[in-house]
Amino acid sequence: MTKTKTKFVCQECGADSSKWLGRCPGCGAWNTMIEELVVKKTDAAGIRLSDSKPRSIRDVDSTVTPRLVTGVREFDRVLGGGIVPGALILIGGDPGIGKSTLLLQVAAGVSEQYGTVLYITGEESAAQIRIRAERLGKIGNNLLVFTENNLETIINEAVNQKPAFVIIDSIQTMYSADIASAPGSVSQVRESTGKLLRFTKDSGIPTAIIGHVTKEGNIAGPRLLEHMVDVVLYFEGERNYAFRVLRAMKNRFGSTNESGIFSMEESGLTEVPNPSRILLAERPQGAPGSVVLAYMEGVRPLLIEIQALVSTTCFGMPRRMAVGFDYNRLIMLMAVLEKRVGMMLANQDAYVNAVGGFKVIEPAADLPVALAIASSFRNAAVDPETVVMGEVGLTGEVRMINRAEVRIAEAATLGFKRFVIPGGNLTNLKICRQDLSIVGVGSVCEAMEAVYI
Repeated sequence: MTKTKTKFVCQECGADSSKWLGRCPGCGAWNTMIEELVVKKTDAAGIRLSDSKPRSIRDVDSTVTPRLVTGVREFDRVLGGGIVPGALILIGGDPGIGKSTLLLQVAAGVSEQYGTVLYITGEESAAQIRIRAERLGKIGNNLLVFTENNLETIINEAVNQKPAFVIIDSIQTMYSADIASAPGSVSQVRESTGKLLRFTKDSGIPTAIIGHVTKEGNIAGPRLLEHMVDVVLYFEGERNYAFRVLRAMKNRFGSTNESGIFSMEESGLTEVPNPSRILLAERPQGAPGSVVLAYMEGVRPLLIEIQALVSTTCFGMPRRMAVGFDYNRLIMLMAVLEKRVGMMLANQDAYVNAVGGFKVIEPAADLPVALAIASSFRNAAVDPETVVMGEVGLTGEVRMINRAEVRIAEAATLGFKRFVIPGGNLTNLKICRQDLSIVGVGSVCEAMEAVYI
């Protein structure tokens, strides 16, 4: 028996309504409700029954199943040590950033150690997957490629093959026969993910699904999709740069503070064990406007060069531009420099760049950006062996940051000897090295004096 009905679904959040609405009741967006025909298969009574029964929590088996170690160390690090059996993993990222390449390398590593891996492709042909695998040097008999879009067929094949790992590329191309709408629609994405979730939990076979992202950078489909899965990973990076960053936005089996750093090479994605050394390899010595920041990428410290260029404007309205740094925060820092330090920046163009294509989003980058702007404005170079970190308030004060010891230890391994940090962090430091000079500052003016601007 089938049951057919028409409903209107929001393309942004997945909220549905029996009638068309100009504004979504869930997310408040306008003109996002689209009509979809839903066909549900039910039994004669219209109710699906389950054999599961409630049981005491003492009777639940809590035995920890060993994780699957993929061999891609940065990927395993982000997951918390490997893939948990029965986990549903969602990976999102911009088109062409390397999501399929990353999962193909992961699939090859799992197939070499644990047996069959089923790679389902709904966008590319099997020949295209073979060409990519040859380029990566990941050809193996245990890696099975299945070109299919029907989800019921995919699940049946996975049940028969009993693979160690399943990859869906991508969830927007899959469709279920129970839903009459087209693949990629909100209903299809939600229903397909729900069926994959039930398959993963019932069989214990871990599954990774690739999801496209919207122009805003969110995974396409309803936000409910991220709540249904166990792990949400974002693969980020600028296509014109070699570096790629894998971040965990949600992880039921580990920390969300971990991040993995890769470099896109001709032979695929290469792990970068020490990105700080590469990022600072071409740093100019003695150039005004250059400051080194100790930045936390998750729980991993990175040393990133912050560059600033300040010049007299030739327009009526001075320009402000930030690459890899928040534009609004740049405007705020320039206002602090003008009001609290006395720099006349109202007629100056200002350009700030985080070298390497990284997006610096933590408050600890405030002080390095402010000092880089001041250095360029006064045409005075900052000590090249100095690392700066700290959050700047509207009154010009420098506030405490987290994990200062880890940042200093990472910079010390690369030969930096002098550190300018918030004064509040200085009292809690446990580093006792005579060769390091650590200066605590309480304001931007003190920080400028400490770096000899």
